[in-house]
Amino acid sequence: MHLVLEYSLADDYLDRRTALRDEHLALLQTAHERGELLLAGAMPDPYDRSLLVWTALREVVEDFVARDPYVTHGLVTGWTIRPWNVVVGG
Repeated sequence: MHLVLEYSLADDYLDRRTALRDEHLALLQTAHERGELLLAGAMPDPYDRSLLVWTALREVVEDFVARDPYVTHGLVTGWTIRPWNVVVGG
């Protein structure tokens, strides 16, 4: 079972992310190195959503959200965690 974390991004996300990007990417990289996070990235044209695919427990994903500077500083305006039943691949 995988989990998909979907972020809704603020209208000024691209303008504000620079100051927080290194901290955000470090959290992502740490989760990836632990084998919890498979994929992560923003969806362009427009940059209004971001998807993160996890193999971790829901509590791990919720802890990530609570510590993510994009969330704590308002670049993320909403988020959901949903199970994803993968039928081909991974």
